[in-house]
Amino acid sequence: MKLTRKLVLAKAKASDLESVKKLNCWGCNLTDISIFAQMPNIEVLTLSVNSISSLSPLAGCLSLSELYLRRNMIPSLSELSHLRPLTRLRVLWLAENPCCGTDATQYRLTVLRCLPRLQKLDNQVVTDDEISLALMEGEEVTTPPGSIQNQHTTNGLQDAETENDPLNYNMEETNKIREELGMKPLSRDKFSSLSSPSTRESKPIKKSHALDAVLLLLKDLDEEELHVVHTATQNRLQMYTLDSERLTKTQKTAEIQH
Repeated sequence: MKLTRKLVLAKAKASDLESVKKLNCWGCNLTDISIFAQMPNIEVLTLSVNSISSLSPLAGCLSLSELYLRRNMIPSLSELSHLRPLTRLRVLWLAENPCCGTDATQYRLTVLRCLPRLQKLDNQVVTDDEISLALMEGEEVTTPPGSIQNQHTTNGLQDAETENDPLNYNMEETNKIREELGMKPLSRDKFSSLSSPSTRESKPIKKSHALDAVLLLLKDLDEEELHVVHTATQNRLQMYTLDSERLTKTQKTAEIQH
């Protein structure tokens, strides 16, 4: 069943789609929700117990803060890529969909890696530790097949020619980090200052590009997002400290044995 303008206005008791901020379509046997492409101001949306398989119509609902999708037919977590632009999304209920799989822990980490701003997932509060762990151990969510996003052919150049272009590499590094934090990718012109001839050797500058990406990203983060980065950084530093301590202990043991 297709969700129509008439049905939306009747349920919301509204006169136009743009004025609708809350909508409950629980158990309406919906399969087509393309109408949401015309509803940019929706804030709270209940679509549980339907037959929805694609989340692409929600990509433009930038005011959405709560989304309930329990018991639908969402086939893959790749559909979550359509929710990345929704920077205000804080509550998501996705349980009992085919995309959830059988490994509950990995499912949760993967969702939180894709959407690290969430404060509640499947009616469970999200902790800072979970977010930090998700950024390291959650699987990367790729764009669904058929989408034109993340294609690397630029200005008619072949992929093979642009793959090793330092400018493209820096964009890739930056946008990968931005995706992990649920942010929109940056455009190519943001990196024009990094395309000087001195950066033409791709392999030696890999780490420097990653650092450039992080520094560029930090400028766009708000207080909450910076806290996520701070926690993740602390955890990484603790890992390095533990590795260093283990190495030192191993070396001392070897010296004693000799």
